[in-house]
Amino acid sequence: MAAAEHRPADSVVPVIDLSKAPGEGEAWNRPKWMIYLWSATELILVTNPWQISSGLRTKALRAFGAKIGDGVIIRPRTRIKFPWNLEIGDRSWIGEGVWIHNQDQVTIGHDAVVSQETFITTGSHAHRTDMGLITRSVTIDDGAWVTSRCVVTGGVTVGRSALVQPLTLVNRDVDPNVVLGPPNAETKGRRFAASATVEQP
Repeated sequence: MAAAEHRPADSVVPVIDLSKAPGEGEAWNRPKWMIYLWSATELILVTNPWQISSGLRTKALRAFGAKIGDGVIIRPRTRIKFPWNLEIGDRSWIGEGVWIHNQDQVTIGHDAVVSQETFITTGSHAHRTDMGLITRSVTIDDGAWVTSRCVVTGGVTVGRSALVQPLTLVNRDVDPNVVLGPPNAETKGRRFAASATVEQP
């Protein structure tokens, strides 16, 4: 009870009325019909769990404005919020179940890997004002490997040939050629140190 007695009164701590918050459409930089058409296309050809052709997924993304290089592999159950905000370099791999929530630009370099179930998000909200959308781009540089079930937040650059170990929250830049893992310990020059524990996409 003592702890409860020291809590601020409810009237002192403000709460934002979410019915007045700006809507998701803040990030819609395309007509509604294109947003809805992409949603259907994504469900049928990209997020579809069947092992349909990676090339077909790539063609669907390119048709909606994604810039995707040669030899890119995109596995089933991938989710892409807005393909026109996506660029992937040659020979890169996107693992099964990766979710790229790119209300802002996401750029993945050549020969880079984003492994299974990783979540990349460019969006946040103005929690202390009106819950308006805030977006910042994400860059995963050439040769970098973001392994399974990581979370990469807006404004982050994962440097060239860096390795992010499984289950890591990446909310700050990762220097080139660094291994980053829980609890955000860094080791330089050991790019393949975690490879024995991580499956390829």
